[in-house]
Amino acid sequence: MAGARRGAAMFSGLQELGIASGDELKETLTNCAEPLKAIDQFQIENGILLPSLQSALPFLDLHSIPRLEFHQSVFDELRDKLLDKVATIASEGKDGDRYNKLEDLLGKCFPLVKVPSIQPVVMCVMKHLPKVPEEKLKLVMADKELYKICATEVKRQIWQDNQALFGDEVSPLLKQYIIEKENALFSSELSVLHNFFSASPKTRRQGEVVQKLTNMIGKNVKLYDMVLQFLRTLFLRTRNVHYCTLRAELLMSLHDLDISEICSVDPCHKFTWCLDACIRERFVDAKRARELQGFLDGVKKGQEQVLGDLSMILCDPFAINTLALSTVKNLQELVSQDALPRDSADLLLLLRMLSLGQGAWDMIDSQVFKEPKMEIELITKFLPNLMAFVVDDHSFNVDQKLPTEEKAANLYPTSLPESFIKFIQENRVACEIALYYVLHITKQRNKNAILRLLPSLVETYNSMAFSDIFLHLFTSHLTLLTEEFAAEDFCTALFDGFILTTFSSKENVHRHVLRLLLHLHHKVVLSKMISLQKALEPTKQSTDAVKELHSQLTEKIESLKQSPTQMAETPPLELPLRTVSAPAAAV
Repeated sequence: MAGARRGAAMFSGLQELGIASGDELKETLTNCAEPLKAIDQFQIENGILLPSLQSALPFLDLHSIPRLEFHQSVFDELRDKLLDKVATIASEGKDGDRYNKLEDLLGKCFPLVKVPSIQPVVMCVMKHLPKVPEEKLKLVMADKELYKICATEVKRQIWQDNQALFGDEVSPLLKQYIIEKENALFSSELSVLHNFFSASPKTRRQGEVVQKLTNMIGKNVKLYDMVLQFLRTLFLRTRNVHYCTLRAELLMSLHDLDISEICSVDPCHKFTWCLDACIRERFVDAKRARELQGFLDGVKKGQEQVLGDLSMILCDPFAINTLALSTVKNLQELVSQDALPRDSADLLLLLRMLSLGQGAWDMIDSQVFKEPKMEIELITKFLPNLMAFVVDDHSFNVDQKLPTEEKAANLYPTSLPESFIKFIQENRVACEIALYYVLHITKQRNKNAILRLLPSLVETYNSMAFSDIFLHLFTSHLTLLTEEFAAEDFCTALFDGFILTTFSSKENVHRHVLRLLLHLHHKVVLSKMISLQKALEPTKQSTDAVKELHSQLTEKIESLKQSPTQMAETPPLELPLRTVSAPAAAV
């Protein structure tokens, strides 16, 4: 019954165009005295109006070719030519003339929009119209099947006046994007060369979600603004910084396509473009630093709201990563130049942008669009402390190279200034820089410096040392120190003194430490490995991911127990560049 109703609705448009439908044929056959004559008459009236064709049709009958098959082939050919003609009309002539022709054609064919064979023509005409008549858009939107198959160009016209409907389309993509980012942070691969930040910006924005959103937006500024509003709202609701990444990637994806209609009206475009180049190089050089500073200084009175978007772009983990790496490198250069942090304009700009990015959530939440004030002591006390750590390393390394009789009696320093510890607990910019300094010394395989700083990471601003991004990078960098895991003191300091202090209350920490041990289990002393296995036993509340990782680790340990010689036979987990010493200025 429902199928019959759908069929009736499907061909109801034929009557509007004066074309007989199946219902009329049924009525004719019901009321006629001679059905065969009625059928012949119906064929003549509704067949192809070409006199010369009538004498040719009997030849098809002789070859047992059904009339339906013939008519269908002619229809398909005509439809293809009509589609080509529509595309030609849409691309030639003045805008007004071509759009008038398309509107006239749409008016004639739209009644047949539910006829499957005609539907492609209707959809093609609508696709090429920059403004489909409102009443027809409403009819498409009201019919789920029509809405589903209509072109993105038509859907944009529907979405721009229906934010809720557009939100329903975008929401699954945003969820997918966040899941992909979080899965990348918990990747089974641990490598300094292939980590979360390894892909170039251009490669990242070729991802499925960014490309789909870019296509959905097209050149429509209104839809772009809607997506930005969704991202701001979700960032405020969840504090998830990956929404900030998507904000920047989406703008740069439109930039790649040269969508000037949007790029020219987004006040963050040139800033984001310049920052994108820095992210690609993983460093903010002096020239680009001046450009970025010019954009920040150029925010005029009355336009302060743009700081909210700029802060969100700077909150992107890829931007923070570049700014923090540049800061650590800048500090090393200052040490070599015997200069102070306050004398470096580039360093002060890096701190300014880090502060703006770290304060993005507070700024958007409070709607107070002012740059956060920089603490003077961050520059006069904290950064000099970090520089002193660099000097300690240099001094110790030089001392170790001296002949035995000339070596100083002092051992490597193990204590930290109270002011340093206080800063990383209370100041988020200081904490971020300190964490990247830890990554720097880990990449340099500086065991002494790592052991010195690890205790200070237990309590950091907003537990930043236990964030997914830091732990992802830290565990990746630790693969460079595989041989150190055979030492009891190193494992105790790393696991008991740092990671295990919070894993029971933080699911993400639990996962990261299990990932690390899966890679390095063969290097850790078996007795220590067994105690770690017991300590990391999943609870009933643990997720399946934690249980699966622990199960894999248990299997690895069991295999070690059964063949103890494997520990000696297993090749070390090293990078191809293992024997190359890192330059002092590398980060």
